[in-house]
Amino acid sequence: MSARSAADAPERILARLDRLSVWSFPYLFIVVIGAGFLFTFYDIFNINVSFIETCTAIVPHCSAVTSSNYLGLPVLLNLVGYVVGTLLLSPLADRFGRRDMLLVTMAITGLGSLWTAFTGHYAMFTLARAITGIGIGADLAIVNTYVNEVAPSNGRARYTSLIFIMSALGAFFGVWLGLWLTTPSTPFPLGLPFAAAGPHFTDGWRWMYILGALLAVVGVLLRYRMPESPRWLIARGRVGEADNIVADMERRAERRRPLVPLGELRSLVQERTAMPYRTIFSNALYRNRTFLLVAMWFISYVTVYSFASGFTSLLVSLHYATPEAGLITAFGTFGFILCAVAAYLFGEAFERKRWLIISAVLTLLGGVLIAAAGTQLWLSMIGSAIVFFGFNLWVPITYAWSTENYPTRARATGFALVDGVGHLGGGIGVLVVVPFVAGLPVLTAFFIIGGFLVVGALIAQFGIRTRGVALDQVSP
Repeated sequence: MSARSAADAPERILARLDRLSVWSFPYLFIVVIGAGFLFTFYDIFNINVSFIETCTAIVPHCSAVTSSNYLGLPVLLNLVGYVVGTLLLSPLADRFGRRDMLLVTMAITGLGSLWTAFTGHYAMFTLARAITGIGIGADLAIVNTYVNEVAPSNGRARYTSLIFIMSALGAFFGVWLGLWLTTPSTPFPLGLPFAAAGPHFTDGWRWMYILGALLAVVGVLLRYRMPESPRWLIARGRVGEADNIVADMERRAERRRPLVPLGELRSLVQERTAMPYRTIFSNALYRNRTFLLVAMWFISYVTVYSFASGFTSLLVSLHYATPEAGLITAFGTFGFILCAVAAYLFGEAFERKRWLIISAVLTLLGGVLIAAAGTQLWLSMIGSAIVFFGFNLWVPITYAWSTENYPTRARATGFALVDGVGHLGGGIGVLVVVPFVAGLPVLTAFFIIGGFLVVGALIAQFGIRTRGVALDQVSP
């Protein structure tokens, strides 16, 4: 324990934590936390290509062309589950701890994926997607909260983006496995010549969800090794435990870089409430931040989910052949991986809200390339990669920014609130916007969908600056 008196120990521990300038947990923890992200984004993106086969298997008279008419409801219910899970379970992380709730959320997600694999009709499939969404919603909120509380002040967006690389890999595997297991063999470049779907193999989509359940089991096992967030421990009065964890972090950090002297000790806001929502809505500062972030998330998620869950169905509705649409989508995942790496390397170069403008512009540019490509498949693939780079760049930066807007005592709840309600915009995107643009000129369709991200980026410009500022100073 610190040589200082018990009265100032919490402030001193936070000052020690804030002076750390490098990642101070074992790098294995990046994989441990990222395993959950990998599974979560695998689950979000695998429906993008695989749903056409799912629809023809469980919906009477469904075809590749009409599948987009049935995609909206399971995606919307998945997002409704997301909202329910994040709003109900994330506050429990503010009350009972980040680590234990991360085990619960991953278990729920895995069970939902396993149930999805064995559904036999559309209604049950839709319900199973809702259950999966409950786990995913809370998991994303708590993971982002945890990462921001243990990352150095000068690297919160950087380390959120590093873990987001695992998300990109999950999306990559989800889309490419869908292309392999659920589309028919088609000569390249119009499809995959070794794709497995056909008259004798129509259950590829089920195997994808079984694999998702297995990934969830791995995620639960790995998360047992994670320590609790020291910021949360201090907020709950468990100062000794927090001191031990921070001391361990200091030893690791000092091996890489000498520790700087402690900065000024700041007084802590000591507020104990069983309802973190009260912290947010009874305080004008956090209430106003919440209204702005909800508007930004809601509008921007129309673009994000229209592409993340509906890109293949969108292309088919715009008269691309199914294997070709799947291949264009699959190549987009390379842009996803590249954007996660770029966000890790350069995410701290600008304020968070500036990145959102760059994200929107790139998304529109990719849509223009796809529209201009015509029959030039290679240009459509490049355009797809730029689209995926653009709208996914928005995600890790906004994850980091949203958690920074709330205090430790209500951080998981605040993120859950804005991200959760925002996801309803994603449901509207897939349920309403994607079918609405079906049959329109390709350029018009991409401008309509991408335009929502532009509006969201403009709303974000009224938000706060957080880059490089200590969490307890941004949100006391």
